[in-house]
Amino acid sequence: MPDYQLPKRRRIYLMRHGDVTYFDASGRAIDPDSVPLNENGRAQATAAGRVFSEQQIRFDRVIVSGLPRTIETANRVLAQTGQPIELEQQPALQEIRGGRLGAIPAQDLEAAFLGVFDGIVPETMRFLDGETIGELFDRVLPAIAALRDDPSWDCVLLVLHGGVNRAILSHAITAGGRTFFGHLSQATGCINALDIGASPRDWVVRMLNYAPPSPLHRDVRNTTMEMLYAQFVKYQRPD
Repeated sequence: MPDYQLPKRRRIYLMRHGDVTYFDASGRAIDPDSVPLNENGRAQATAAGRVFSEQQIRFDRVIVSGLPRTIETANRVLAQTGQPIELEQQPALQEIRGGRLGAIPAQDLEAAFLGVFDGIVPETMRFLDGETIGELFDRVLPAIAALRDDPSWDCVLLVLHGGVNRAILSHAITAGGRTFFGHLSQATGCINALDIGASPRDWVVRMLNYAPPSPLHRDVRNTTMEMLYAQFVKYQRPD
């Protein structure tokens, strides 16, 4: 038999940023482009960093979307691993963009909040009357392809967002396709592990949605968007 050469693959650790608070105590929405981590989110990011440190994981590159919650999460991870790596900001990897809530008819609000993360989602589906799934793929996948084409790294950390992570994970699960699995859970502060080879189809999904502070997700039965919509309804309902 001819010699068999094991495929050469590199590792992507894909994180979601730590927990944030999108509504203040009065029910006013906080700008999602500037919201920082809350106390729970800071603890999640630090816990993730400890896991990487304990396993002696060393990153060649660390990429964030540029939004404060991803920068803070990455910095807290690196504080635990002790690596003085300069963060690379890639706006193409920012979260799926919503439109104006005030422009959405009341009867369509639930679908606008939840539809994009419900099962297998068509590319035409819009998130909060904003960006479509297809448009999300159009900006995220070229960035991932460019990362694959760069031979300078062996292990990279990406700290991104729930919707963007689903796009990348769905792309990996379908071996380079564009099917979007909205029901892939991404807990705040979670870690995913993906291996990629030279071919665009060469993906190995190694680990999904590992959340260091609560690895078994014991107390969670709802998605982030379901809980966020419940908060929105509560604050919008008159007393």
